[in-house]
Amino acid sequence: MTDEIITEMFLRRSEDAIAEAERKYGRYLYAVAAGILKNGEDAKETVNEVLLKAWRAIPPERPRDLRAYLASLARRTALNRLEAESAAKRGGGVLREALDELSECVGGNCDDFTEEIFLKNTLNSFVRSLPDEARRFFIRRYWHMDTVAEIAKRYSCGESRVKSSLSRSREKLKRRLKKEGYSI
Repeated sequence: MTDEIITEMFLRRSEDAIAEAERKYGRYLYAVAAGILKNGEDAKETVNEVLLKAWRAIPPERPRDLRAYLASLARRTALNRLEAESAAKRGGGVLREALDELSECVGGNCDDFTEEIFLKNTLNSFVRSLPDEARRFFIRRYWHMDTVAEIAKRYSCGESRVKSSLSRSREKLKRRLKKEGYSI
């Protein structure tokens, strides 16, 4: 079933929209959530929450790209869940560590800026400009919230290589954002 048909079903308030969205994107949403949460049960709950949020948001929202819209909801929902869990533990874990790294580039309150920055054309352009390996590392770290060790294992390389690449990418991002007029 096409995204347009599923979106129309949401707009018409057909309950089948949820089932069709889950059928088409459930595994993908689970992968997004599980990659951040590292917990299967929490990821399942997140997928259910995402589908409910989509039901409540469409209409009035009318996403142009249903897959991207649902993935963004899944990511945001998983990050909120992880942040709440981390706050309860008084730790911070991977999310806090990744956001702290990015705060070197964007300054100020990275928590407020993170969701916005990933939507900006500047960042999209920046990520596309990175060499292939650096782009993969950057996306795994700051979109999927993988640890450096997980990235190194995934790409069969040393952690120092990943750390160096991420550090260089953050420096490039910082320069790019300054050039584009963002206050850092």
